[in-house]
Amino acid sequence: MRIIAGEFRSRRLKTLRGMDVRPTPDRLREALFNVLTPRIEGAVFLDAYAGIGAVGIEALSRGAARAIFIERSSAAAGVIQDNLRSLGIANRAEVLHTKALSVLGRRRADMVFLDPPYSLVQEYDGALRLLGETPGPLVMAQHDWHLKLEDAYGQLRCYRVLRHGDNCVSFFQ
Repeated sequence: MRIIAGEFRSRRLKTLRGMDVRPTPDRLREALFNVLTPRIEGAVFLDAYAGIGAVGIEALSRGAARAIFIERSSAAAGVIQDNLRSLGIANRAEVLHTKALSVLGRRRADMVFLDPPYSLVQEYDGALRLLGETPGPLVMAQHDWHLKLEDAYGQLRCYRVLRHGDNCVSFFQ
């Protein structure tokens, strides 16, 4: 796993093995950040279900001011900390070792990225409903293209779906 572009372009990230962590493929991350480029500079980026932190670290590399990582796995949260330290950006990030649903909506962020692991597919509904309770951030949900998300969750409305292979990112605002 490597960082695609920005300040840390081509730097490798420490990873974890197994199906518990599903890293966002490079091509999908590249397409996602091509869409986000006009909005990323100076933003606070929240990476929920962060895994090894690749998406949030990509945001920092491309100009986000801060990143918040939410990860329930202690092994994955440790890898995020290692990756942040190796890049010298631990001071621009916060790693929360907890369940995402216990924190979402309570942290201010300009952008929220959701990608629950395969075993937690039911979390999409809860997370999107929590984030839709009040107007706020741009929300991006990565999911399998077979999974049909609703068009609206509270005040969030889906306005774009980006598909790459078997993966999609649904954009809500």
